[in-house]
Formats: sequence, structure tokens, C-alpha cells
Amino acid sequence: MIRKRSIRIAGHKTSVSLEEEFWDALKAIAQAQGISLTALVEDIDRSRGDDAGARNLSSALRLAVLSDLQARAGR
Repeated sequence: MIRKRSIRIAGHKTSVSLEEEFWDALKAIAQAQGISLTALVEDIDRSRGDDAGARNLSSALRLAVLSDLQARAGR
């Protein structure tokens, strides 16, 4: 099920819609890194850089989860 959350990024409030499983995975990644979920989302948002318009934040978050899973799987 899709869940919409409001998150403040760089002082601006935004809404992000993701499946609950992705929110759970992002929380686990943030916890493993010793940072808040908001800090993780801000890091991912910053990593989009100038290409931010080419990929929306929800997609960037899903890809970050995939990247983390692949890294842990040794890919």
C-alpha cells in the first residue's frame, strides 16, 4: 500500500509517496547509518544534484533502497 509522508528537506516541506515496504527499508538504512530518516532523505535528495528534474524524489528513494540491497548482496 502506498503511504504519503510529509518531510522537510532543506527547510521546505514536501510530500513523498512510497510503498510501506520502502519506508521500512529507508528507516532501516537510516538506523544502520546512525542518522534520522529525514537526514537520509535529504542526503538522497542532494545526491540527485542537477539531475533532480530527471528523476523524482520517490524514484530516487526507491533506487537508493535497491542500491543498498545490491551492496549488501555483494553486487
